[in-house]
Amino acid sequence: MLVTFTSTDRVETAINAAQVSFVTPVSDGTRIRFGEGRSVTVIEPLAEVVELLNRTLRGPEG
Repeated sequence: MLVTFTSTDRVETAINAAQVSFVTPVSDGTRIRFGEGRSVTVIEPLAEVVELLNRTLRGPEG
């Protein structure tokens, strides 16, 4: 399940919600971390990121 956010360089970024391991607020927005030291920083606030990830993982019935 892919979720689209806007990275700090204003480019759309699609991530696989099932691969997210950690989400934290940073001065530029929200950092989304994956396994093996990979991460992306997006401009959306933490609450919005968490809501979109949860909604995606719950699916259409959730």
